[in-house]
Amino acid sequence: MKTVDFSGRPFHFIGIGGIGMSALAYIIAKRQIPVSGSDLRSSHITERLQEVGAHIFSRQEATNLEVFEDGNGQVNKPVPILVNKETTPLVSQNGNNNQGSVALGTLTENLPQVICSTAIAKNNSEYLAAQEKGCPIFHRSDVLAALIKDYKSIAVAGTHGKTTTSSLLGYVLLKAGLDPTIIIGGEVDAWEGNAHLGSSKYLVAEADESDGSLVKHSPTIGIVTNIELDHPDHYQTLDDVVKTFQIFESQCEMLVGCIDCETVRTQLNPTITYSLDPHKNADYTVKEITYSLDGTTAEVWERGTFLGKMHLTIPGKHNISNALATVAVGRKLGLDFEVIAEGLTTFGGAKRRFELRGQTNGITFIDDYAHHPSEIQATLSAARSKVSQNSRVVAIFQPHRYSRTATFLEEFTRAFQDADLVILTDIYSAGEVNLSNITGQDLANGIKRHHSQVIYEPSLSTLTASLRDWLKAGDLALFLGAGNLNQIIPQVIASF
Repeated sequence: MKTVDFSGRPFHFIGIGGIGMSALAYIIAKRQIPVSGSDLRSSHITERLQEVGAHIFSRQEATNLEVFEDGNGQVNKPVPILVNKETTPLVSQNGNNNQGSVALGTLTENLPQVICSTAIAKNNSEYLAAQEKGCPIFHRSDVLAALIKDYKSIAVAGTHGKTTTSSLLGYVLLKAGLDPTIIIGGEVDAWEGNAHLGSSKYLVAEADESDGSLVKHSPTIGIVTNIELDHPDHYQTLDDVVKTFQIFESQCEMLVGCIDCETVRTQLNPTITYSLDPHKNADYTVKEITYSLDGTTAEVWERGTFLGKMHLTIPGKHNISNALATVAVGRKLGLDFEVIAEGLTTFGGAKRRFELRGQTNGITFIDDYAHHPSEIQATLSAARSKVSQNSRVVAIFQPHRYSRTATFLEEFTRAFQDADLVILTDIYSAGEVNLSNITGQDLANGIKRHHSQVIYEPSLSTLTASLRDWLKAGDLALFLGAGNLNQIIPQVIASF
């Protein structure tokens, strides 16, 4: 089998600006390995990659790979890729220094390792050129799996809560002085992005199950937050999802699992358990939970022993659970609870996870990635805990993928009970063909069976203008979805 090479051979990412791809590219560039990549649009993410030496192409085309050849198609031209001159030490799990520093223009006679995500079609011209030239081609999960193997790694998996849990854990370990390498599917202000190259043997990574690639990972510690069917474009049944997590479990040296999820409790055998219910006899649990407008406080118990209190500024019952997973791993790594609790208190959250985007005219604007019925219910419950009795929670939702909307149509119709007003726009396709012939109007009609205040506005442009009339002082406006709905938030705020 081909193996990912971190010794200095260059990497070329097709679709380098994606949230998962860019995190890997950032870590590799910081390890002083030449990195290039293409993306269809410039963003703050691609700009950050350029700052650490990555060469970014603005088009996905075959000619991007010609920089690795001379005029006769021979791979002997020095690679014109700037690398970060800063030296960042790396210690792998086995104690070797794998940094592989490479100076400008010294790497010759090497085709790049080409990295793709599931989003890259097989007829992509850049991908076809890589095949024709004989470049070693890897899925992004292969690169993550190789990095996970190279460290004492903690891989955070689960249908919901992966990004927040991995961000929270990475932040706590960083604040505790362990300086882990961090690779996540969201952005965090504490390390100004979705990745951080640490100097220690530890790695915290978000491990995605959506395309089945979770089975490639063999971490020191695995975390499973919950298991549900969320990607009907890849999985037929919940049993298919469970099998993926069972293979992941078999490859973890140790598994930390939330037994509040019945599927985790009955289908996996975690080494360490956590639960919000003290009666479930989990290794870690909480008591005396108090919700307030400035956060959540709870007593934390470890195998029947009171550890102390933790306070979270990120709202919601689900985030108490995410924090318990962090406590469990932190304690396993030998941290005092006081050190863990201090990190939990100061964690500000990941972007697009109940992210405050602004306040104007008495209206609070929140951006959240929730796109599954369970996530929407949890996020709306958290929103309800953040407002006074006289304030409204306004849910502004863009459904994500035709397959998900059709599969969970009934669950979606019942997911908005904690909202005072529900505003829907049309379905974000994410490149899918609409085999179910379903629309946002169908979902709006379904929600109306269970909710008295539902508005359907299919166009984002007209939605932007209409929100000026629908929102009022005191509202918490919660923009929900994994598509591009959040792009209108600045215009909406500016209209008030």
